Amino acid sequence: MTNLALFASGSGSNYEAIQRYVTEGKIAANIRLVVTDRVDAFVIQRAKKYDIPVLALSPKAFETKEAYEQAILAELKKYDIDWLILAGYMRLIGPVLLGAYADHIVNIHPSLLPSFPGKDAIGQALAHGVKVTGVTVHYVDEGMDTGRIIQQRAVEVVEGDREQTEAAIHAMEHILYPEVLQNLFNS
Repeated sequence: MTNLALFASGSGSNYEAIQRYVTEGKIAANIRLVVTDRVDAFVIQRAKKYDIPVLALSPKAFETKEAYEQAILAELKKYDIDWLILAGYMRLIGPVLLGAYADHIVNIHPSLLPSFPGKDAIGQALAHGVKVTGVTVHYVDEGMDTGRIIQQRAVEVVEGDREQTEAAIHAMEHILYPEVLQNLFNS
């Protein structure tokens, strides 16, 4: 069975959606480790609920990004991790992890890439006045949200209401990401 490490920086709602699919046997994989770059991230509490080990490392505690990623890589090897699943992880993946997991890192992004890459994609979409935005699952490369697209789904913008637009996007993320992972690991 495929062993996953899930990377998150915040609340971990996408982690929990994926974890439910794994627990229900809908994704043929095990989440063996949750990795976070914030020692106070709420994803830690979510992982504890499922008895999933957590690696919480502050990048500032390391002299270089390479040293930070080497520390993560050492833990990934201990858990025999096959794939890295980014779900709200707010750091660019560097050469250490890209080299170790080439074509085995996926991410979810709250826009229809290549439109609105990077931070605050929802805010970018609203500022541009688009009527439709969406969700993209893609492979991770050295760029910011530039990897090969796996799947996308459109979400209508609720005009003048960021909160409702965000809720609709998050709801779609919680459907699309587990479905994509199902297709990747159940074939």
